[in-house]
Amino acid sequence: MTTQPQTQPRITADAGTTGAVPAAPHPAGPASSAAWRRVPTTVWIAGVFAGLLVLAAFAPGVLATHDPRAITLEAPLAPPGWEHWFGTDQSGRDLYSRIVHGTAQSLLIGLGAAAVGVGLAVVFGSWAALGGRWADTVIGRGIEVLFAFPILLLAMVFIAVYGPSVQTLILAVGLGIAPGYARMVRAQVMSVRRSGYVQAAQALGHHPGRVLTQHILPNALRPLLAVLTLGIGQSIVWASGLAFLGFGVAPPSPEWGALLEAGRPYIIEAWWLEIIPGLAVLATALTATVLGKFVESTLEGER
Repeated sequence: MTTQPQTQPRITADAGTTGAVPAAPHPAGPASSAAWRRVPTTVWIAGVFAGLLVLAAFAPGVLATHDPRAITLEAPLAPPGWEHWFGTDQSGRDLYSRIVHGTAQSLLIGLGAAAVGVGLAVVFGSWAALGGRWADTVIGRGIEVLFAFPILLLAMVFIAVYGPSVQTLILAVGLGIAPGYARMVRAQVMSVRRSGYVQAAQALGHHPGRVLTQHILPNALRPLLAVLTLGIGQSIVWASGLAFLGFGVAPPSPEWGALLEAGRPYIIEAWWLEIIPGLAVLATALTATVLGKFVESTLEGER
């Protein structure tokens, strides 16, 4: 006896009927809308503020209300008001416009120092984890020695030797934050190296270079995207602290740290020269932290 092969009906939008297979749902459907609604309000606020920072960095004339270099002898140390939103400095220059025009330099220092610190951490942390016991011992001891020095002191020594400038400030802060990140990279690479999929690739006879580039480094360095975002805010804070102590970009630059240094002698009679640039530094650091945490949680959710 022979049996007739059963045919599978094709499902349509109407249950119990046969016909053409319906098209796949559009990606921007209810699930996508729900995902956007799950983004916290603080992340939206941080994103808007980050957009304003980018606009101020690339097109400061759009946001500025005055010429940041224009000296008004009739209104030195004027308090915040309708004419000058953030007040004026000792030369009568508009503080709001100077903060807007100083955004590019401050972000450049933060991005550059974070890139230098994370870049050095990737090189030496990966070398310590993959270079064998001798490399791990030597690099590990060197990282511990650098990690014992306070970041501020290490950066001050570097700037005192090579002189204050944007480039030396970037290198000084980057060298200061690199040891902490290097320890993180070393631990991450060693954890991934012991994972099952790396051992399986090695057992299949894959070339060590292929295992390194296709399995170890992509999975070990993926969390560094969030670390880089967090490092931007940290670098801006350290750079501003160095400038406040006289080791940053020299005035009359509108860089935020230079504004803090220039306003230090007037902290009693003109509080806005210190408080408002300090709030700009704080808001930028908080923005980078919020966005970095969001990126980190998103990457962890995709695993």
